[in-house]
Order: sequence, then structure tokens, then C-alpha cells
Amino acid sequence: MNTHPFEALSPEFLMDAVESQGFPCDGRLLVLNSYENRVYQVGIDDREPLIAKFYRPERWSEQQIKEEHQFSFELMEHELPVVAPLRNEQGESLFHYGDFSFALFPRRGGHAPELENLDNLLTLGRLIGRIHAIGAIRPFECRPSLTIESYGYDSRALISEQFIPASLKASYDSLTADLLQAVEEVFSKQQPMIMIRTHSDCHGGNMLWRNDAPNFVDLDDARMAPAVQDIWMLLSGDRVMRTAQLSEVVDGYNEFYDFHPRQLQLIEPLRTLRMMHYAAWLARRWDDPAFPRAFPWFNTERYWGEHILELREQYAALSEPVLELM
Repeated sequence: MNTHPFEALSPEFLMDAVESQGFPCDGRLLVLNSYENRVYQVGIDDREPLIAKFYRPERWSEQQIKEEHQFSFELMEHELPVVAPLRNEQGESLFHYGDFSFALFPRRGGHAPELENLDNLLTLGRLIGRIHAIGAIRPFECRPSLTIESYGYDSRALISEQFIPASLKASYDSLTADLLQAVEEVFSKQQPMIMIRTHSDCHGGNMLWRNDAPNFVDLDDARMAPAVQDIWMLLSGDRVMRTAQLSEVVDGYNEFYDFHPRQLQLIEPLRTLRMMHYAAWLARRWDDPAFPRAFPWFNTERYWGEHILELREQYAALSEPVLELM
């Protein structure tokens, strides 16, 4: 019987891996909420617990992971509240044990920020502006860029060829062709596209709010992208609410890095690409036993019907007036 690589991560294996880096484990293990990789809180003798992150095999190259780590170190050196991996005496932060690459992080407590609070959004805008000021200094050399091809066309091909039910295939193919054409038209007006190093997965679950300030975690999806990629996911509610939220974020952002208002045109195209990419992410991981357990509603006729309905609503959103700063 075929088994998934992550099934090799037994408690004994995990503790042996952590102890290989000189941290004696006390036997306490807590599985944390992560699906792309596997993340655990590991008890350490006479010390605070550590967070151990075991990377999904063959997702990123070693060079790409190290580039992510280097970005987090660069941000920390500028006193930004980013949770970076620990380094050993040789300055290494990516370790290997068995067939796995892993990293160790200090534990940070906190909770997801209240994104409805405009003061919180102003604070987040300042932090993201500081991150982008550093991210714009140099590009990633190994990590990918957020593109229509990778997020849109590749996702569409996978779903259309292997997952969408035959009864819905014609509707899905026609709708996504129209969606991607609309996205292409908006992107073409942004050329040359200004791309910088971004967090790229900037939702509330990747921020730990503590003592009235956020700590950014999980740079696993960091890539070259337009700056607005780290802003639009902070917005929610009706148009009036989103406009007020956007203005707070950008006011804080502009204190440290200049936001280009023309990138507001990219908000709905980027949302479209994320919706398509998310469905394809679930599809690509469906052979991982953790995914059917965690997402039992995926890959059903009902799911795909609702996905098409959401994409139709998104197609309409692409025709709405662009959000404006107050």
C-alpha cells in the first residue's frame, strides 16, 4: 500500500530530529494547525517549547527555503516583528533528518488580529510598509513570482483535466477562460508591473496579535508580487467598509513606503487568481490523507457547483468600479 511521506513523522522521529540539533525533548508534542507542511510544538527540557516545521518534500528547493529564511533574518535585523527560524553555531537554519528538511522556531503566543478595528489596520499598514521597504531593496533570486500562468492557467488546467465533473466541465472551462482574459487585460495595463518581495499570504491566521502589536509568522508562501497582494486580504465587508479599511491600511503604509494607487486595480484580479489557486492547491494535495480529513466537502459535485457560482460572482466583481482611497 502506498503511504504519504508525512506518515513517517512519528513522535519518535520528530523528537530524534529535534534532538539532532542539540535540544533534548521532554516528550511533549502538540500538532499545530498546518496542512502544507507539518508543524509541531515540541517540549524541551528546562526550556521554553520550540516550534518544529517539517517541509513538504519536493515543494520548495533547498535554495528557495533558505531564501525565505534569509528574508526573515533581514526583516529581523531591521527590528521588525517577524518570527524567524533559529540558527545554529554555523549560522545554518535549515536542517535535515532522514528524508526531511526542517526548521526550528521560537514559540510566540498571540491571537489573530481584529481586522474590523481600524486602529489595528493602521498598525498593520505601518508594519507591511516597513516589510515592503525592505522587500523592495532586492528581488528573490530563487523563489517564484505570483503570475497569471502559475496561479490561473496552471490551476485551470489541473481542475479541468482531472477534477471537475463532466456535467460542469463546459461551464467551468468557459467561465474561467473569460475570467483569465479579464485578469490579463487588467495586468496588461499595469506594465511594467512593479514586483517586490512580499509575504504573499497575508491573512489574519498568519499574524499573532500580542501586547497591541502583531507578529508576522509563516513566510512559506513568500514570493515576488505586487505590493497590494499583502494588503487586499485585510479588507472585508461591503464597499463602504472596505474603502474605510483600505484608507487606514494605506495611511499607515505610506509612513514607511510609498503605495502606488494604480495597484488598486489589481485587487479583484488577485482575488480571482487566489480563488482558482486555492481550489487547485486542495486538488494537488488530495493524496495527502490529512486533506480529505480536514476538507471533506472538497471534490464533491456540490463543491464544484458552488465554486463555479463563486467564480461567476467574482467575474461580476471584476466589472465593478475600483476601490478608491478616501
